[in-house]
Amino acid sequence: MRAILLGPQRRPTLDSAVRSLGLAGPFATVTAGWQEREPDDRELSAILGGRDVNVGLYRRWLDVQERDPEYAAAERALQGVLAELADLYLLRLDYALQAVYALQQRAESDRLGGTLRDEPAAEAVAAVRSLDETHLARVNEVRAEFFDRLRPHDRPVIAEHRAAVAGLLGEAAALVVAGGHVGVLAEVLHLFNVAAALQFPAGRPAVIAWSAGAMALADRIVLFHDRSPHGPGHPEVYGSGLSVVRDVVLLPHARARLLLDDTARMAVFARRFAPARCILLEAGTRVDVSEDGSWPPGTRVLAEDGHVTSLAAA
Repeated sequence: MRAILLGPQRRPTLDSAVRSLGLAGPFATVTAGWQEREPDDRELSAILGGRDVNVGLYRRWLDVQERDPEYAAAERALQGVLAELADLYLLRLDYALQAVYALQQRAESDRLGGTLRDEPAAEAVAAVRSLDETHLARVNEVRAEFFDRLRPHDRPVIAEHRAAVAGLLGEAAALVVAGGHVGVLAEVLHLFNVAAALQFPAGRPAVIAWSAGAMALADRIVLFHDRSPHGPGHPEVYGSGLSVVRDVVLLPHARARLLLDDTARMAVFARRFAPARCILLEAGTRVDVSEDGSWPPGTRVLAEDGHVTSLAAA
């Protein structure tokens, strides 16, 4: 499945991307990440030449909450379980990454003194990677148990909305996913089974997405912010997206949100998620991911030495 990933759209590049594809439309759009502002899509519609239909995933989610109270109550309970898992994970992650940074500094000091002791730091990074993988597996397990128990496809309200979404996507030339709240996006994309409904003709782009919309397409969603008012935070594994793109960590607003000049810190980031590629999606970026999942030359990535570099031609 092809995907086109764009940088943030404060100065829109979506229009040029759409023109370059030569698609007549219609375009199915997802603005659920905007939550209550989901219907406020006039600017997006203008960019798409009015050839769009908003599939209304957030509105549909609210309708499920209202018309299926049993599911709504179970989902609230699920969120409580996931919040507790996240709290425990972040507590362990804090100690684990503090150890990584301390060992990294010690290794650098030893190197300046004429000795090399990189192995402990590498082992500490491996321990963090194991913690990330265990957390993601547990989150996916809890979600799978929830869906097995609640069986959304057997619930009339959800089945009704899934059928409607599938119909809209089946008539679309492409799906356009805007940014916003990545957790909300991932939730509704999964609930309404969007991945299964993406049946576009071969050779055409299945999805065009940016910012949180791009993150929600990945097999692993990583939250990150080194420049929050409370100081640098630890990048954390949130959960799984649609897996339209795999083996990547997508980093919208990378320059604004990451301390890219701190190569030691960035090296830990890249090594922690290796062999997945850490892809920078800055303003003006366009990355065309081919149907076989390959990434084009020139794609900006965070290398394991902590520097930003570009992918070379195969």
